[in-house]
Amino acid sequence: MRAVLQRVKRASVEVEGETVGAIGPGLLVFLGVGPKDGGGEVGWMAEKLAELRIFEDADGKMNLSARALGLPLLVVSQFTLYGDAHRGRRPSFTAAAPPELAEPLYLQLVARLRELGMRVETGRFRAEMQVALVNDGPVTLLLDTAQR
Repeated sequence: MRAVLQRVKRASVEVEGETVGAIGPGLLVFLGVGPKDGGGEVGWMAEKLAELRIFEDADGKMNLSARALGLPLLVVSQFTLYGDAHRGRRPSFTAAAPPELAEPLYLQLVARLRELGMRVETGRFRAEMQVALVNDGPVTLLLDTAQR
């Protein structure tokens, strides 16, 4: 699994003009699923997203997690995180999991985050989405379960 997470002041996702997910301050997470991903990757990623200390404490140090602050997450599926643009001019997405594998793992991640007590908003899997955000910091990180 790969995730690009951004600390945001606010973020929202629309599908066909309808807002399907929105948060105020919190984390926007773009999530890609690889073909070899499973439950172990879901658990690791959920814990990391909930507990990663990227919010500032009273001293201005990144020392607090979204979970500690009770901040929400907006999780948006994005298979293009597995895009490979090394050759040619059009990226290949063959390294991404097929939708029938990716969607259940995406939903498991959302469920696991909720089990951890997180408020989670989502996009819509396999939909054409428009994402709006105001990055805070900016703080943007890449997580990859292959590097855990």
